[in-house]
Amino acid sequence: MNIKTITSDHLGVFTSVACMLHCFATPLLFITQAQNSTLIHEVPFFWQSMNYLFIVISLAAITRSIQNSTSSYVKILLISSWSLFSFFIINESFEIYHIPEFFTYLAAISLSALHIYNLKYCTCKDEECCIHKN
Repeated sequence: MNIKTITSDHLGVFTSVACMLHCFATPLLFITQAQNSTLIHEVPFFWQSMNYLFIVISLAAITRSIQNSTSSYVKILLISSWSLFSFFIINESFEIYHIPEFFTYLAAISLSALHIYNLKYCTCKDEECCIHKN
């Protein structure tokens, strides 16, 4: 794949998958920290700040995907999934509500699936069909 052919949907899929891998790896980080120290349960700042990086990158990806999508349903679902995804990540950081991580994974999977669907079926092939031109 050429750098020029990477679309916002490719970026969105990559970001969602990277976020899921990050979430799966977090327990492993705690296990290795527990074995290397005296059971300190602090998450390193860099590791925790990656959550917000995923939110920002995924927002950029869906913003661009929405501009190039031909389906209003996909646009609404992308915004909804991103909103839930962001809420779950922020909620996890501040521990506002007890929500199982399953829902964060579900939101990330939904975002990936929507980006793949948009890439395959709903993306404008030229500048003429786009609603918002840059």
